[in-house]
Amino acid sequence: MRIRSLGVIDDAVVELSPGFTAVTGETGAGKTMVVTSLGLLLGGRADAALVRLGADKAVVEGRITVPAGTSVAARAEEAGAELDDGALLISRTVSAEGRSRAHVGGRSVPVGVLADLADELVAVHGQTDQQGLLKLSRQRQALDRYAGDAVAAPLAKYTEAYRRLRTVSGRLEEITTRARERAQEADMLRYGLDEIAGVEPRAGEDTELAEEAERLGHAEALSSAATAAHGALAGNPEDPEGIDAATLVAGAQRALEAVRSHDPALSALADRIGEIGILLGDVAGELAGYADDLDADPLRLAAVEERRAALTGLTRKYGQDVDAVLDWAERGAERLGELDGDDERIGELTAERDALRGELSGLAQALTDARTEAAERFAAAVTAELASLAMPHARVSFEIRQTDDPLGVEVGGRTVAYGPSGADEVELLLAPHPGAPPRPIAKGASGGELSRVMLAVEVVFAGTDPVPTYLFDEVDAGVGGKAAVEIGRRLARLAKTAQVVVVTHLPQVAAFADRQLLVEKTNDGSVTRSGVKVLEGEDRIRELSRMLAGQEDSETARAHAEELLETARADA
Repeated sequence: MRIRSLGVIDDAVVELSPGFTAVTGETGAGKTMVVTSLGLLLGGRADAALVRLGADKAVVEGRITVPAGTSVAARAEEAGAELDDGALLISRTVSAEGRSRAHVGGRSVPVGVLADLADELVAVHGQTDQQGLLKLSRQRQALDRYAGDAVAAPLAKYTEAYRRLRTVSGRLEEITTRARERAQEADMLRYGLDEIAGVEPRAGEDTELAEEAERLGHAEALSSAATAAHGALAGNPEDPEGIDAATLVAGAQRALEAVRSHDPALSALADRIGEIGILLGDVAGELAGYADDLDADPLRLAAVEERRAALTGLTRKYGQDVDAVLDWAERGAERLGELDGDDERIGELTAERDALRGELSGLAQALTDARTEAAERFAAAVTAELASLAMPHARVSFEIRQTDDPLGVEVGGRTVAYGPSGADEVELLLAPHPGAPPRPIAKGASGGELSRVMLAVEVVFAGTDPVPTYLFDEVDAGVGGKAAVEIGRRLARLAKTAQVVVVTHLPQVAAFADRQLLVEKTNDGSVTRSGVKVLEGEDRIRELSRMLAGQEDSETARAHAEELLETARADA
């Protein structure tokens, strides 16, 4: 990795061993920045506070070996990345304003792609992970992870059944708890539908009646106008000497008929005048018919106004016009059908809920059985690991329990509470020595014991669900003496099958590393390119002496450091 302008690091290159790398240095020298850098490369949260004071951005670049044909390589290629001679080049930039950019194999990608790759590349553990292990939910997740498909398969079915049960139960509760509101809604719908049915409106009827009312209200004026217009066009029988439009047009046509053969233009005009005469005759006939058909009956007008009043009563309540009222009635009828079917629906939902609860009971029992079987194997494996970590008499066990709940599901002949992950509460117990009762690790484990339990759990995972790289950030805190030597020895054994990076303050752990990196500041408080260096020979002995006694030149410390290195080499 190359790290630039990140925290106290100005510009440094970190070369990690394929096996076991120990990162050491004085407190505050910037060892944790190595962990932070790797976290950024693997999709960790970007924070502007990480950018070195005075710099405009922090940059972390890494080269990760990725075997061709693996899922990691396939995921990277999906994102458009290209492998460089079997390695994946990853970079992450964080600006002083907090903006973040990620690149994989020369291609800009969302940060989420880095997180996807991280799941199969690196397992990162630090002090916060130890605290996380104290949570019951994390202990259950650890057991489920160890169990693999034996738990994953029934858990997937259980989760789906649990989701369906929540949906059905929610719908049933809504219907039953809102029964009064739904009954009131049904009564209001029935009243409205009965009122509309009593009037029996037709689509567009309000518009038709408005037009008819307007016509009936002005019948006398309309009749007089039509009669006068007819007389002007076709003549008035009571005034035979009067001049009308039809007579005048006919005279014009006769005047042109005698000479139309002499000029085509005039002949065309004569034809048009003839057309006008025909049109005048048609209009005059329609005016005569309109006047004859016009109904001036006041009783009909009263009936129209009464009908309009009835329709207005509906539009005032149910819609802006009759068409909207009819739409409301259609929707109301559908909704009333739903409400009237509540009793039947309650029965159906109750039956479905009971069936799902029965299914969930069976799946919860399967989960309990699978977890119980896996817990015995997991506890035995962790206990065996603790024996190699200077806790030879410690015993780890799991307590898998359920809580009675009359509204729960049946598991093992009891009705117990259940949740999205089953009915089990899983707790990791530790008996640190013979005769000690098993107690929850949150209460029964010291800081050093918790560190070793955490390491033992991870070593067990390494055998069942391995990843290429493990990063431990001072998980050996609270440990010393023989236990520290055993932790170093166990990490070295883990490094035979995976890459292991450890940030440590323990010389007993660092001595077992294949490569030891020293992080040290310059006089101005920064870590430069030369500030992260590989320690070999005399330099490594001096650093181990400092870690042992705080004195690089102490002969006693040097002798102890050489002895630690010799022990580690002999163990290899």
